[in-house]
Amino acid sequence: MPSPQTTLNLALQGGGAHGAFTWGVLDALLEDGAFDFEGVSGTSAGAMNALCLAHGLMTGGRDGARLALSDFWTAIAGQSRFTPPAEAAGSMAPALKLMLQWTDHLSPEQLNPLDLNPLRDVLAAQFDFDRLRRECPVQLFIAATHANSGKLRIFRNPELSVDALLASACLPTIHRTIVIDGEPYWDGGYSANPAVFPLLYHCTAADILLVLLTPLHYSETPATAADIRLRLRELAFNSTFLREMRMFAHMREQIGDTWLPDWLPPGRFERRIAKLRFHAIAGDHLLGQMPAESKLAVNLPFFERLRDQGRAHAQTWLAAHRAQVGQSATLDLMKLFY
Repeated sequence: MPSPQTTLNLALQGGGAHGAFTWGVLDALLEDGAFDFEGVSGTSAGAMNALCLAHGLMTGGRDGARLALSDFWTAIAGQSRFTPPAEAAGSMAPALKLMLQWTDHLSPEQLNPLDLNPLRDVLAAQFDFDRLRRECPVQLFIAATHANSGKLRIFRNPELSVDALLASACLPTIHRTIVIDGEPYWDGGYSANPAVFPLLYHCTAADILLVLLTPLHYSETPATAADIRLRLRELAFNSTFLREMRMFAHMREQIGDTWLPDWLPPGRFERRIAKLRFHAIAGDHLLGQMPAESKLAVNLPFFERLRDQGRAHAQTWLAAHRAQVGQSATLDLMKLFY
């Protein structure tokens, strides 16, 4: 008899162009076909990948999701007005570097008075948000940061829109603040990268797969002023995620594998925490070796290279851990986060 599908929840980190690594991970998971998906939490590029997965599953099943991911990243590459030389496919184009230097002195309104945003055009052209709000086959949790309070805002299925996705990826030094219902929002990475707790509170599947792009440990300490600024930015984007995962590790330590009597209601918080099984596919060692500017590199050869590396990482993970999903955790929270 064929085994029943195991259901996964996904937590997808943001990381600009490095999100193409997650494209490859999702492509391998969809091709393998071993898992169904219940909830997907994503921030910035992770939110875009979550949207592609959901929309593709809605319109064409697994093959539709693979096509939606490919179409999105290809379209993003095609929209770039700054194309580096072919031999520098992981670097920013010189014109883009020059523009970014001005972000220390000019606001997005001054740099881009016409509010041109290629990402907005791609989202509006590729995704049917009206249908997604009605028929989305997975629960989406799209993270953005309220610019005037720092509070995390999670956009769920009934709230999906072009602006909600743009808010999740809005770097305020580059893009204009996204205003939704009169409230200003910036990149979700400032408050969650990604938010994991919605997968605990709003989903029933016990297995949570983290797709990690940001290094959890760096091999070297930065010395130059520019490198220190970049490291501070990366630490700020990762700090909320690390605190949240430390909280999960602490709760698991407190609860442990304590036997819970059958008369406790199935939704009881302790029972839910005790049953959670965490897994991770991490590209941090690979991506951490790349220059920080590669997160802003926009060209198809670079995206496809990261996709292929993401696929390879996912296939290695599947070969080692496919049978354990649904049975036991493959990630030691205490060792990694506590």
